[in-house]
Amino acid sequence: MSFGCLPLLFSEQAQAGAQVEEPLMDSVRSALSSAIANQAPPVPEFRDTESKLVYLRWLSAMSDRLKKKKPEWQIRKEFLQTVWYESRRAGVDVTLVMGLIQVESNFRKFAVSSVGARGYMQVMPFWTRVIGDGDAGKLFHMQTNLRFGCVILRHYLDRERGDNFLGLGRYNGSRGRAPYPEAVFAARRNWLFDGHLVG
Repeated sequence: MSFGCLPLLFSEQAQAGAQVEEPLMDSVRSALSSAIANQAPPVPEFRDTESKLVYLRWLSAMSDRLKKKKPEWQIRKEFLQTVWYESRRAGVDVTLVMGLIQVESNFRKFAVSSVGARGYMQVMPFWTRVIGDGDAGKLFHMQTNLRFGCVILRHYLDRERGDNFLGLGRYNGSRGRAPYPEAVFAARRNWLFDGHLVG
């Protein structure tokens, strides 16, 4: 399938704004570079049985909620497994990431916004030029997109000293304006687990 025809496949427009290219810390650059090389979904590791059971309960609950968007179990499982892994790896709350994905792409792997942002987390193509070989098509690879999105979100949250409202605005290119962060906060409530935030 040619990526050039992907925007024609969807009647819904992706919601991304314009992330701004800016200097990156070496740790951010390293995390993003390694994502480009990985092809298989990551396998979560657990420090004890209880941690694994929490994850398995979360996976089951989220799988039920996501079934309409991703009807095939294996695809749904790999997606959720990767969201869990990359959220935790980047130190970002998984419910915030799920809410962001819902707002940005509505869980569509091949979503493309009017400004060219791509994939689940609507990552701007310039990130592949800054980090990798410039092949923006790699942003349609699930793990690459989710790792880039989670690390970029962590970067913006750090820039805003942990302020979710401002960090989300920076991610969307609408810093200081309420509609985007409020939409993500509202969507985030769909992904609460046992009434608690999980991350």
